[in-house]
Amino acid sequence: MILDAETLLPAGAVDVLVRESSDLDLPGRLKTELHASVVELNTGICADVGSAVDALRALRVAAAKIAAANGLAIAGAGAHPTATYDSLPVVQEERYLAMMRDVGFAARRQGVNGLHVHVGIESADACYERLEAVLPWLPIVLALSANSPFAEGVETGMLSNRASVLAELPRAGAPPAFGSYGAWERWAEGLVRLGVMADYTQLWWDIRPHPRFGTLEIRIADQPTGLDRTRLLADAIVALVSNAPAQSANRADYLQNRWAAARLGLDAELIHPEGDKLASARALALELLGHEAPEPEALLQLGAARAGGIECVAADLVGRSVG
Repeated sequence: MILDAETLLPAGAVDVLVRESSDLDLPGRLKTELHASVVELNTGICADVGSAVDALRALRVAAAKIAAANGLAIAGAGAHPTATYDSLPVVQEERYLAMMRDVGFAARRQGVNGLHVHVGIESADACYERLEAVLPWLPIVLALSANSPFAEGVETGMLSNRASVLAELPRAGAPPAFGSYGAWERWAEGLVRLGVMADYTQLWWDIRPHPRFGTLEIRIADQPTGLDRTRLLADAIVALVSNAPAQSANRADYLQNRWAAARLGLDAELIHPEGDKLASARALALELLGHEAPEPEALLQLGAARAGGIECVAADLVGRSVG
Protein backbone atom coordinates (compact mmCIF):
# COMPACT_ATOMS: atom_id res chain seq x y z
CA MET A 1 0.00 0.00 0.00
CA ILE A 2 1.16 3.56 -0.75
CA LEU A 3 0.38 5.92 2.13
CA ASP A 4 0.70 9.62 2.79
CA ALA A 5 3.63 9.82 5.20
CA GLU A 6 1.81 12.20 7.57
CA THR A 7 -1.77 10.92 7.63
CA LEU A 8 -0.89 7.28 6.81
CA LEU A 9 -4.00 7.13 4.62
CA PRO A 10 -3.82 5.68 1.10
CA ALA A 11 -2.30 7.98 -1.51
CA GLY A 12 -2.95 7.53 -5.24
CA ALA A 13 0.71 7.80 -6.21
CA VAL A 14 1.56 4.54 -7.96
CA ASP A 15 2.62 6.52 -11.03
CA VAL A 16 5.39 8.13 -8.96
CA LEU A 17 6.80 4.79 -7.80
CA VAL A 18 6.55 3.15 -11.23
CA ARG A 19 8.13 6.12 -13.00
CA GLU A 20 11.00 6.66 -10.57
CA SER A 21 11.84 2.95 -10.37
CA SER A 22 11.92 2.38 -14.13
CA ASP A 23 15.61 3.30 -14.50
CA LEU A 24 16.82 1.46 -11.38
CA ASP A 25 18.71 -1.83 -11.54
CA LEU A 26 16.22 -3.99 -9.66
CA PRO A 27 15.60 -7.77 -9.44
CA GLY A 28 12.07 -7.25 -10.73
CA ARG A 29 9.75 -4.32 -11.26
CA LEU A 30 7.15 -2.07 -9.68
CA LYS A 31 3.82 -1.98 -11.53
CA THR A 32 0.23 -0.84 -11.25
CA GLU A 33 -2.74 -2.71 -9.84
CA LEU A 34 -6.44 -1.80 -9.77
CA HIS A 35 -6.07 0.93 -7.16
CA ALA A 36 -3.63 3.81 -7.56
CA SER A 37 -2.78 3.60 -3.85
CA VAL A 38 -1.19 0.16 -4.34
CA VAL A 39 2.09 -0.77 -6.01
CA GLU A 40 2.64 -4.37 -7.08
CA LEU A 41 6.15 -5.76 -6.59
CA ASN A 42 7.04 -8.43 -9.17
CA THR A 43 10.23 -10.47 -8.91
CA GLY A 44 11.77 -12.07 -11.94
CA ILE A 45 12.10 -15.85 -12.23
CA CYS A 46 13.89 -17.10 -9.10
CA ALA A 47 15.73 -20.38 -8.59
CA ASP A 48 14.49 -20.80 -5.02
CA VAL A 49 12.47 -19.16 -2.26
CA GLY A 50 15.51 -17.49 -0.70
CA SER A 51 16.31 -15.72 -3.96
CA ALA A 52 12.71 -14.61 -4.32
CA VAL A 53 12.63 -13.14 -0.81
CA ASP A 54 15.94 -11.37 -1.40
CA ALA A 55 14.47 -9.87 -4.57
CA LEU A 56 11.35 -8.76 -2.74
CA ARG A 57 13.47 -7.15 -0.03
CA ALA A 58 15.35 -5.14 -2.66
CA LEU A 59 12.07 -4.11 -4.30
CA ARG A 60 10.57 -3.04 -0.96
CA VAL A 61 13.66 -1.02 -0.08
CA ALA A 62 13.56 0.73 -3.47
CA ALA A 63 9.85 1.44 -3.13
CA ALA A 64 10.34 2.79 0.41
CA LYS A 65 13.17 5.10 -0.68
CA ILE A 66 11.15 6.52 -3.57
CA ALA A 67 8.14 6.90 -1.29
CA ALA A 68 10.12 8.73 1.41
CA ALA A 69 11.55 11.17 -1.13
CA ASN A 70 8.00 12.06 -2.18
CA GLY A 71 6.28 12.43 1.20
CA LEU A 72 4.95 8.88 1.09
CA ALA A 73 5.38 5.56 2.89
CA ILE A 74 4.73 1.93 2.02
CA ALA A 75 3.01 -0.70 4.13
CA GLY A 76 2.27 -4.36 3.51
CA ALA A 77 -1.00 -5.93 4.75
CA GLY A 78 -4.11 -7.62 3.43
CA ALA A 79 -6.02 -4.31 3.68
CA HIS A 80 -5.67 -0.82 5.09
CA PRO A 81 -7.13 -0.72 8.62
CA THR A 82 -9.17 2.50 8.31
CA ALA A 83 -9.50 3.57 4.66
CA THR A 84 -12.99 3.57 3.15
CA TYR A 85 -13.56 1.84 -0.16
CA ASP A 86 -14.78 5.03 -1.82
CA SER A 87 -11.53 6.80 -0.91
CA LEU A 88 -9.35 4.46 -2.99
CA PRO A 89 -8.60 5.92 -6.44
CA VAL A 90 -8.64 3.61 -9.46
CA VAL A 91 -5.76 3.55 -11.95
CA GLN A 92 -6.98 5.18 -15.16
CA GLU A 93 -6.02 2.32 -17.48
CA GLU A 94 -8.65 0.74 -19.71
CA ARG A 95 -8.31 -2.77 -18.25
CA TYR A 96 -9.09 -1.45 -14.76
CA LEU A 97 -11.84 0.88 -15.93
CA ALA A 98 -13.42 -2.04 -17.79
CA MET A 99 -13.29 -4.11 -14.60
CA MET A 100 -15.10 -1.33 -12.74
CA ARG A 101 -17.79 -1.19 -15.42
CA ASP A 102 -18.23 -4.96 -15.69
CA VAL A 103 -18.00 -6.02 -12.04
CA GLY A 104 -19.61 -2.98 -10.40
CA PHE A 105 -19.35 -2.18 -6.70
CA ALA A 106 -17.64 -5.49 -5.94
CA ALA A 107 -14.66 -4.18 -7.93
CA ARG A 108 -14.61 -0.97 -5.89
CA ARG A 109 -14.36 -3.12 -2.74
CA GLN A 110 -11.20 -4.86 -3.98
CA GLY A 111 -8.94 -2.60 -1.94
CA VAL A 112 -7.20 -5.71 -0.63
CA ASN A 113 -3.74 -7.10 -1.20
CA GLY A 114 -2.38 -10.60 -1.60
CA LEU A 115 0.80 -12.60 -2.04
CA HIS A 116 0.81 -14.50 -5.34
CA VAL A 117 3.34 -17.32 -5.69
CA HIS A 118 4.08 -18.82 -9.12
CA VAL A 119 5.63 -22.29 -9.18
CA GLY A 120 7.00 -23.61 -12.48
CA ILE A 121 5.39 -26.84 -13.70
CA GLU A 122 6.81 -29.17 -16.35
CA SER A 123 3.59 -29.86 -18.28
CA ALA A 124 -0.04 -28.86 -18.64
CA ASP A 125 -1.32 -32.18 -17.29
CA ALA A 126 1.02 -31.99 -14.30
CA CYS A 127 -0.22 -28.44 -13.63
CA TYR A 128 -3.83 -29.61 -13.33
CA GLU A 129 -2.89 -32.66 -11.23
CA ARG A 130 -0.91 -30.42 -8.84
CA LEU A 131 -3.78 -27.90 -8.65
CA GLU A 132 -6.12 -30.61 -7.37
CA ALA A 133 -3.51 -31.90 -4.92
CA VAL A 134 -2.72 -28.47 -3.47
CA LEU A 135 -6.28 -27.09 -3.24
CA PRO A 136 -7.36 -28.89 0.00
CA TRP A 137 -4.32 -27.41 1.81
CA LEU A 138 -4.88 -23.80 0.80
CA PRO A 139 -7.10 -22.96 3.82
CA ILE A 140 -4.08 -23.74 6.02
CA VAL A 141 -2.02 -21.30 3.93
CA LEU A 142 -4.80 -18.73 4.42
CA ALA A 143 -4.81 -19.33 8.18
CA LEU A 144 -1.04 -18.76 8.31
CA SER A 145 -1.27 -15.61 6.21
CA ALA A 146 -4.37 -13.91 7.70
CA ASN A 147 -3.51 -10.20 7.86
CA SER A 148 -6.67 -8.15 7.25
CA PRO A 149 -8.83 -8.01 10.40
CA PHE A 150 -10.22 -4.51 9.74
CA ALA A 151 -12.53 -3.02 7.12
CA GLU A 152 -13.18 0.72 6.98
CA GLY A 153 -12.03 1.15 10.56
CA VAL A 154 -14.15 -1.70 11.94
CA GLU A 155 -12.87 -4.90 13.54
CA THR A 156 -14.71 -7.40 11.32
CA GLY A 157 -14.36 -10.55 13.43
CA MET A 158 -12.55 -12.12 10.46
CA LEU A 159 -8.78 -12.46 10.66
CA SER A 160 -8.77 -12.34 6.85
CA ASN A 161 -11.48 -9.97 5.71
CA ARG A 162 -9.71 -10.02 2.33
CA ALA A 163 -10.86 -13.59 1.73
CA SER A 164 -14.51 -12.53 1.95
CA VAL A 165 -13.97 -9.50 -0.28
CA LEU A 166 -12.28 -11.59 -2.98
CA ALA A 167 -15.18 -14.04 -2.93
CA GLU A 168 -17.47 -11.23 -4.19
CA LEU A 169 -15.76 -11.30 -7.59
CA PRO A 170 -17.06 -13.46 -10.42
CA ARG A 171 -15.09 -16.66 -10.94
CA ALA A 172 -13.61 -16.51 -7.43
CA GLY A 173 -12.82 -19.01 -4.68
CA ALA A 174 -12.09 -22.59 -5.75
CA PRO A 175 -11.87 -23.49 -9.44
CA PRO A 176 -14.54 -25.97 -10.52
CA ALA A 177 -13.54 -29.61 -10.92
CA PHE A 178 -12.83 -29.82 -14.65
CA GLY A 179 -11.14 -33.20 -14.54
CA SER A 180 -8.24 -32.30 -16.80
CA TYR A 181 -6.15 -29.40 -18.03
CA GLY A 182 -7.65 -29.78 -21.50
CA ALA A 183 -11.20 -29.45 -20.15
CA TRP A 184 -10.20 -26.31 -18.21
CA GLU A 185 -8.54 -24.84 -21.29
CA ARG A 186 -11.59 -25.48 -23.50
CA TRP A 187 -13.91 -23.93 -20.91
CA ALA A 188 -11.72 -20.83 -20.45
CA GLU A 189 -11.35 -20.35 -24.21
CA GLY A 190 -15.13 -20.68 -24.53
CA LEU A 191 -15.70 -17.85 -22.06
CA VAL A 192 -13.28 -15.67 -24.00
CA ARG A 193 -15.04 -16.54 -27.26
CA LEU A 194 -18.41 -15.61 -25.75
CA GLY A 195 -17.06 -12.29 -24.46
CA VAL A 196 -17.57 -13.20 -20.78
CA MET A 197 -13.94 -12.38 -20.00
CA ALA A 198 -10.98 -10.94 -21.89
CA ASP A 199 -8.58 -13.78 -21.04
CA TYR A 200 -7.85 -16.38 -18.37
CA THR A 201 -6.25 -13.81 -16.04
CA GLN A 202 -9.83 -12.74 -15.25
CA LEU A 203 -10.29 -16.03 -13.43
CA TRP A 204 -9.87 -14.70 -9.89
CA TRP A 205 -9.63 -18.11 -8.23
CA ASP A 206 -7.49 -18.88 -5.18
CA ILE A 207 -5.31 -21.03 -7.45
CA ARG A 208 -5.11 -21.15 -11.23
CA PRO A 209 -2.94 -22.33 -14.12
CA HIS A 210 -0.94 -19.55 -15.74
CA PRO A 211 0.03 -21.00 -19.13
CA ARG A 212 1.73 -17.84 -20.38
CA PHE A 213 4.28 -18.24 -17.57
CA GLY A 214 4.22 -22.03 -17.40
CA THR A 215 3.27 -21.90 -13.73
CA LEU A 216 0.69 -22.84 -11.18
CA GLU A 217 -0.26 -19.58 -9.45
CA ILE A 218 -1.30 -19.76 -5.78
CA ARG A 219 -3.24 -16.61 -4.81
CA ILE A 220 -4.92 -17.44 -1.50
CA ALA A 221 -2.51 -15.70 0.92
CA ASP A 222 -3.05 -12.25 2.41
CA GLN A 223 -0.16 -9.85 1.81
CA PRO A 224 2.38 -10.31 4.61
CA THR A 225 3.79 -7.34 6.50
CA GLY A 226 7.10 -8.98 7.43
CA LEU A 227 9.28 -10.70 4.84
CA ASP A 228 9.86 -13.53 7.31
CA ARG A 229 6.17 -14.39 6.85
CA THR A 230 6.57 -14.16 3.07
CA ARG A 231 9.41 -16.67 3.25
CA LEU A 232 7.39 -19.06 5.44
CA LEU A 233 4.38 -18.93 3.11
CA ALA A 234 6.41 -19.32 -0.07
CA ASP A 235 8.32 -22.27 1.42
CA ALA A 236 5.03 -23.91 2.39
CA ILE A 237 3.50 -23.35 -1.05
CA VAL A 238 6.52 -24.72 -2.93
CA ALA A 239 6.53 -27.77 -0.64
CA LEU A 240 2.83 -28.34 -1.29
CA VAL A 241 3.26 -28.15 -5.05
CA SER A 242 6.10 -30.69 -4.81
CA ASN A 243 4.72 -33.06 -2.21
CA ALA A 244 0.94 -32.80 -1.68
CA PRO A 245 -0.62 -36.24 -2.30
CA ALA A 246 -2.54 -36.60 -5.55
CA GLN A 247 -6.31 -36.38 -5.07
CA SER A 248 -9.49 -34.81 -6.37
CA ALA A 249 -10.33 -31.94 -4.04
CA ASN A 250 -13.78 -31.82 -2.41
CA ARG A 251 -15.10 -28.31 -3.19
CA ALA A 252 -17.75 -28.40 -0.45
CA ASP A 253 -15.12 -29.15 2.19
CA TYR A 254 -12.94 -26.41 0.69
CA LEU A 255 -15.64 -23.75 1.01
CA GLN A 256 -16.19 -24.61 4.67
CA ASN A 257 -12.47 -24.64 5.44
CA ARG A 258 -11.78 -21.42 3.54
CA TRP A 259 -14.38 -19.56 5.60
CA ALA A 260 -13.26 -21.06 8.92
CA ALA A 261 -9.59 -20.22 8.25
CA ALA A 262 -10.47 -16.65 7.29
CA ARG A 263 -12.56 -16.29 10.43
CA LEU A 264 -10.27 -17.82 13.06
CA GLY A 265 -6.87 -18.40 11.51
CA LEU A 266 -4.92 -21.12 13.30
CA ASP A 267 -7.70 -21.52 15.87
CA ALA A 268 -10.09 -22.82 13.19
CA GLU A 269 -11.33 -26.40 13.15
CA LEU A 270 -11.01 -27.71 9.60
CA ILE A 271 -12.08 -30.79 7.70
CA HIS A 272 -8.83 -32.68 7.18
CA PRO A 273 -7.64 -32.73 3.55
CA GLU A 274 -8.21 -36.48 3.65
CA GLY A 275 -11.88 -35.65 4.31
CA ASP A 276 -12.67 -38.13 7.08
CA LYS A 277 -12.00 -36.17 10.29
CA LEU A 278 -11.65 -32.74 11.84
CA ALA A 279 -8.30 -31.23 12.69
CA SER A 280 -7.23 -27.86 14.01
CA ALA A 281 -5.63 -25.49 11.55
CA ARG A 282 -2.74 -25.31 14.02
CA ALA A 283 -2.16 -29.07 13.83
CA LEU A 284 -2.41 -29.06 10.04
CA ALA A 285 0.03 -26.15 9.87
CA LEU A 286 2.46 -28.18 11.99
CA GLU A 287 2.02 -31.08 9.57
CA LEU A 288 2.66 -28.75 6.62
CA LEU A 289 5.59 -26.79 8.04
CA GLY A 290 7.30 -29.44 10.14
CA HIS A 291 7.46 -27.02 13.08
CA GLU A 292 5.11 -24.97 15.24
CA ALA A 293 3.39 -22.26 13.22
CA PRO A 294 3.72 -18.58 14.15
CA GLU A 295 0.47 -16.79 14.90
CA PRO A 296 -1.07 -14.91 11.95
CA GLU A 297 -0.04 -11.29 11.58
CA ALA A 298 -3.66 -10.21 11.95
CA LEU A 299 -3.19 -10.68 15.70
CA LEU A 300 -0.37 -8.11 15.68
CA GLN A 301 -2.72 -5.61 14.03
CA LEU A 302 -5.41 -6.31 16.61
CA GLY A 303 -2.87 -5.99 19.40
CA ALA A 304 -1.66 -2.63 18.10
CA ALA A 305 -5.25 -1.37 17.93
CA ARG A 306 -6.06 -2.48 21.45
CA ALA A 307 -2.87 -0.97 22.84
CA GLY A 308 -3.05 2.42 21.16
CA GLY A 309 -6.24 2.70 19.12
CA ILE A 310 -6.87 1.76 15.51
CA GLU A 311 -5.07 4.91 14.37
CA CYS A 312 -1.81 3.24 15.51
CA VAL A 313 -2.19 0.22 13.23
CA ALA A 314 -1.02 1.84 9.98
CA ALA A 315 2.12 3.20 11.67
CA ASP A 316 2.87 -0.29 12.99
CA LEU A 317 2.46 -1.73 9.48
CA VAL A 318 4.83 0.85 8.00
CA GLY A 319 7.42 0.07 10.66
CA ARG A 320 7.31 -3.68 10.08
CA SER A 321 7.12 -3.64 6.26
CA VAL A 322 10.75 -2.78 5.51
CA GLY A 323 12.40 -3.29 8.90
